Amino acid sequence: MDGFLILSLETATGCGSVALTRNTRLLAEATAQPEVTHSRRLLGTVSWLMQAAMVDWSELDAVAVSIGPGSFTGLRIGLAAGQGLSLAAGIPLVAVETLDALALACTPAGEERICPVLDARKQEVYAALYRPGGDNGYPVRLGDDQAMSPQALVEMIDRPTLVAGPAVAVYREVFSQNSCIRLLPPPLAHPRALYVGLLAEQKLADGLVPNDGPVSPKYVRASEAEITLQRKKESK
Repeated sequence: MDGFLILSLETATGCGSVALTRNTRLLAEATAQPEVTHSRRLLGTVSWLMQAAMVDWSELDAVAVSIGPGSFTGLRIGLAAGQGLSLAAGIPLVAVETLDALALACTPAGEERICPVLDARKQEVYAALYRPGGDNGYPVRLGDDQAMSPQALVEMIDRPTLVAGPAVAVYREVFSQNSCIRLLPPPLAHPRALYVGLLAEQKLADGLVPNDGPVSPKYVRASEAEITLQRKKESK
């Protein structure tokens, strides 16, 4: 069968998922929001999904993983699992940015821009802007990921924009202040391994074969440990 068979992992938020995709088609997907960390369930879910879809490890062309921004712990768990699985299977590891995958879940109206948003905690969101309708129909990124206050994001948006993602449930009242913003209910746009797989397939189809170098999480902002260390250095 034509197309790349890809196993994808999404652990950037508390709601994690695993998917198998081939030729822009979803073969199987499992999603859960466990009460325990992803590390307790992720590999078991992968094994179950492979068996349910009757896919052998030798059939896989690549493993794809969501690299952030998102939960620092979740990203590390997903990346470690992805690296281990790709190494064991002898196949490439494809890194996909979390907001790129979330933007793919959104369907804008007309010429609306797309702004996927994740809750970054500490009264901030992770966000990026996209325009719809690239050459392949996928959203086109317009700038870098940013960690900012919801109010700062509201003040930045000056044209019709679809704002979607888990942070909508947290900051709905703030986002509603701007008449240029249309909100998508959070359940309709959530990070999913399906979209990670679709973007990974596009990368492979475009010849963007991963190199042998290490893949690192995209944190966007410093971790609490890094902030504390920097403060200690500055106080000396």
